[in-house]
Amino acid sequence: MRVTIWNEYRHEKSNPAVAAIYPQGIHGALEAGLSRHDLGVIRTTTLDDPSQGLPDALLSETDVLVWWGHRHHDEVSDDLVARVCARVHAGMGLVVLHSGHFSKVFKRLMGTPCTLKWRADGERERIWTVDPSHPIAAGIPAHFTLEQEEMYGEPFAVPSPDEIVFLGWFKGGEAFRSGCCYKRGLGRIFYFQPGHETFPSYHDPTIIHVIANGIRWATPVAMMEGPFVNERVQPMEAIP
Repeated sequence: MRVTIWNEYRHEKSNPAVAAIYPQGIHGALEAGLSRHDLGVIRTTTLDDPSQGLPDALLSETDVLVWWGHRHHDEVSDDLVARVCARVHAGMGLVVLHSGHFSKVFKRLMGTPCTLKWRADGERERIWTVDPSHPIAAGIPAHFTLEQEEMYGEPFAVPSPDEIVFLGWFKGGEAFRSGCCYKRGLGRIFYFQPGHETFPSYHDPTIIHVIANGIRWATPVAMMEGPFVNERVQPMEAIP
């Protein structure tokens, strides 16, 4: 498996509080945690790298792309968005984390605004495994708790998920579809809500375990060479 972790990597360089939690960047914390889960080759890349971190050569060699973005979604070029979405349609897996729900890539693949309610007060979140039979839930307890996380609340303006694996409940009273699965073309997409940059969620072993399971689930079953096209074909058998 070939996994690429894409991160804006801006908060870690501009906010000392974030740098203290993620001194190697959010992508570095994800790589360190996921490297303990036997996922194959893991590479990291960021918005400020050449080609905004995803040149054609790297994208074509990625089986599953993990995406974390927040305040700089609009800087991602439409060309890169189109290339990532085409790769998903062709079979590449995509794991979208936390505020990546508002990325241009996710919104294009969903075809909806992807808006939600939010409150970054660092309140307790209890995450419930609502589909324990799902592969992404393998080895995950019936529920687990994050002592500090940003509240995301309904309504979450996304299409009805093909499958909901996790549901989050916050101390302030809100609930949220925290783990959602989709299929687009030949590709699989897993959205997972925890991961605000000022809280240490990506140091939590259970969170990393969920993401690792999501990567395995999103691994391509089949890859298509070239784009989807409308094509007139000849009949396989004679038509009377």
